[in-house]
Amino acid sequence: MVGRLISTRDKEKKSISYTDALLNGLAPDGGLYVPTEYPQLTKDDLIALKSKSYLELAFEIKKKFVGNAIPDAALKVLLQNAYTKAKFHTSDGNFVPLRQIGADLFLENLSLGPTASFKDIALQQLGQEINYELNSRNKNLVILGATSGDTGSSAEAAVKGLDRIKLFMLSPQVGMSNFQKAQMRAFTGGNIFNISIDGRFDDCQDLVKELKQDPEFSTLGAVNSINWGRISSQVPYFVSGYLQVASEIGQEVDFVVPTGNLGNILSGYIARKIGVPIRKLIVATNENDVMAKLIKTGVYELIAAHITSSPSMDISKVSNYERLVFDFLDRNPLSVKEYMKEFSSEGKVDLMKFGMSTDIFVENGIFQGSSTHQNRIHTIKSVYDEAKTIIDPHTADAVTVAKRYKVDDGVPMIVMETALPVKFEHTINEALGFTPEKEERFKDLESKGTDSSFYNISSNSTQLKEYIRNNI
Repeated sequence: MVGRLISTRDKEKKSISYTDALLNGLAPDGGLYVPTEYPQLTKDDLIALKSKSYLELAFEIKKKFVGNAIPDAALKVLLQNAYTKAKFHTSDGNFVPLRQIGADLFLENLSLGPTASFKDIALQQLGQEINYELNSRNKNLVILGATSGDTGSSAEAAVKGLDRIKLFMLSPQVGMSNFQKAQMRAFTGGNIFNISIDGRFDDCQDLVKELKQDPEFSTLGAVNSINWGRISSQVPYFVSGYLQVASEIGQEVDFVVPTGNLGNILSGYIARKIGVPIRKLIVATNENDVMAKLIKTGVYELIAAHITSSPSMDISKVSNYERLVFDFLDRNPLSVKEYMKEFSSEGKVDLMKFGMSTDIFVENGIFQGSSTHQNRIHTIKSVYDEAKTIIDPHTADAVTVAKRYKVDDGVPMIVMETALPVKFEHTINEALGFTPEKEERFKDLESKGTDSSFYNISSNSTQLKEYIRNNI
């Protein structure tokens, strides 16, 4: 049924509404919410969407996932509040414009939002939806999130000042760029609490999941891509990207997506499932290439993440893979539970043991590639030299991989741009020998506030629980 969701681990497959899943974030059994069935877009639907604005398109796609949980009139208002020309610094209402950087090779700019990250697109909408539902129920919500770089400031920008929400955001003490830290510092205070963890992003993510399993903290909400509301809010820009580049409806298109927690590529997978003619979805990782190795070998193996120059992708436990493997395992929650249990206990699990091979990825149009720091530096320079465009290091990971796959077959390839380069000036300067001038809105940002804006703790749930108790 449209708008109903189930947990990937619930053997009884009890469904809940979109808005219940929105506020729950993570399912009580530790699973992730997925729709009971995927809605469908016909060729006629896509033809009709081609002439619509992004706001109109987002409404048509989003309501297919929301069902009747949010009335159409209210959903339109939430979208209008989330996507304004002022917030996304655009004059024409296209919040996800394409730019050509090579023969049949395009960048889809997803980073025009308030914090210069692609995550603004989903999180601005997620904040609006959560606030709407809390007002409808006359309830308050404490949200616990984790970030490897960009989710933090994007989530904080989305919920800052909303009096029904308190947001506790975990981030690793080492790894984020100075700009990313400065953005989070700027939001600290009021209903925003920044907590710095002595560990990696994976440790932050583990703490979120651990607290959700504790009865005392089971009602905590989520803004990470474990929240289905965020995944479904990313599907529209895959549809928009396709419609902007396809010469006719039905032509196939490839997408290349910089990948950390698999949320963005999962949204592309869903776009493909509902009927967008996507030929290939290419996962682009950095040196933390757990997903690339999984797609290549069928083995999902935990390898400690290390710090790179594309820090938002420095992840080794890929949460959204569970949603993908749920489909691969014929939506059998018992198999998923066994699969994830083996990964958790052994640090390694093989698809072959569960009757599958790497063919399952190819069958679903999923391919892979990875890159190194030197690849990123080279690609940033070559894109600037060839297309007079400056890209950030995460986007450079994707362009590096895109160029390996691109062939002269007439199929357009879209690279999902992750962030504005201003967030990673050190790497840009290394590649180009200069630092681009900052937009006025970002000038002097790094000189404001101090790291005391972050509450430092070890990777320890006891300390985290105590801090949350003391502040709610």
